[in-house]
Amino acid sequence: MAKAPNVTDEGSYRGHRVLNKLTSKNLWKIGSLCAVAAFAVKQLSMKLGKKTAKLAVAFRVDDGKSFRLKDFDPTDRNGLESKQECAELLQHNFTQLTDLQDKLYAQDQWAVLLIFQAMDAAGKDGVIKHVFSGVNPQGCEVSSFKQPSGEELNHDFLWRTTKRLPERGRIGIFNRSYYEEVLVVRVHQEFLAKEHLPPHLITKNIWRERFEDICNLESYLTRNGILVRKFFLNVSKEEQRRRFLKRLEEPEKNWKFSEADVRERQYWDDYMAAYEDMIRNTATKEAPWYVVPADHKWSMHATVSSTIIETLKELKLSYPKVDAARSKELEAARKALLKEKD
Repeated sequence: MAKAPNVTDEGSYRGHRVLNKLTSKNLWKIGSLCAVAAFAVKQLSMKLGKKTAKLAVAFRVDDGKSFRLKDFDPTDRNGLESKQECAELLQHNFTQLTDLQDKLYAQDQWAVLLIFQAMDAAGKDGVIKHVFSGVNPQGCEVSSFKQPSGEELNHDFLWRTTKRLPERGRIGIFNRSYYEEVLVVRVHQEFLAKEHLPPHLITKNIWRERFEDICNLESYLTRNGILVRKFFLNVSKEEQRRRFLKRLEEPEKNWKFSEADVRERQYWDDYMAAYEDMIRNTATKEAPWYVVPADHKWSMHATVSSTIIETLKELKLSYPKVDAARSKELEAARKALLKEKD
């Protein structure tokens, strides 16, 4: 009797052949799609990287001799067209900042000091919050300097900020700084009397002398591996007024408002003159100022973020490489751990 064909085996065989064909075809398609996606991601990253580099130099002042504040428009977005575009750039920078900060911490050679100065409601707190939201807190410290205490007034004007300088491997952020001594103290010179200075030291040259002291400090810090970058968030008087009104009209923002902020507006021109003279006298190649337009918060965040990324790139950071002796120690430790498994 003839043997009946094994339908089950034959069907299974044909099914496998069809499945293999489909699988191979799908894998090829998936591979192609992955390659296209990877290329698109790379192109986008390169495009965003070019924007970052462009923004980092757009508002940089490293020679203040001819600086004029009126040449910098607080509404300038430097080609950034929308909030969505800035959000994409900021997200791209988050990833890079996380990687660069990790290398800075691991290398343990450089420190970075970022100084933020601005008129009230310019957005200093918001910049720090948005730009550094993805940073490891262990490698970053924010210091805010408000009205000096009695103890601080009994020391030199650089004392309270010098105590908060970042150690190697860290990013230090100053929300206001020693620059207050040539800004608010200059606009309100009655504050000098509270600093207990010998009267004969308070002369017409005191601001020039303080500029020299600050430049000497920043030069010293740079030579000791602390990179200094300074940001003036340049908000217009009209935009400040609008933000103050918002703080008054929205209950959840009432806590931010202070009557003193409104009183200080009458000194606006004095403050602008003080800022201009400050930047003119303290902008250097080793410690430049960035006069960042602040009327549009979203473009301001993207600009500050991009500048910090490019600053960290300048340091050519990398993870420490171990020598041959250390490699042997690590291998011995690995073998010891593997033995525990047995």
